[in-house]
Amino acid sequence: MNNLKNRTKQFALDCWFFCKEIPYSREYNAFANQLIRCSSSVGANYRASQRAKSTADFINKLKIVEEEADESMYFLELFMEIMKDKDIRTAQNLHREAEEILAITVASINTARRKQQNKKT
Repeated sequence: MNNLKNRTKQFALDCWFFCKEIPYSREYNAFANQLIRCSSSVGANYRASQRAKSTADFINKLKIVEEEADESMYFLELFMEIMKDKDIRTAQNLHREAEEILAITVASINTARRKQQNKKT
């Protein structure tokens, strides 16, 4: 899982660099600030999940990762709509990475829940 730790950190950095290239305006800044916030939260909460005190704590932290990855996807989708006439490949690539991180996170949550259920029975 160290790979996912690095991958979520890189995702935050890539989103930051993407936002750095967005024109500076009141309208763009609102979305850029949100994207920077939620994309960095993906990595921060994944990292916190690796120090969870229990399975329930682990699942709870991964649920936050799930929410923040989905929110990152939302803001990237907004940028793709806004930037239709510009080069949107970076936003598309970031969106794809967020989808993959989200899928891995959901699979991890489901696995942890199954293991938690098996311990109870």
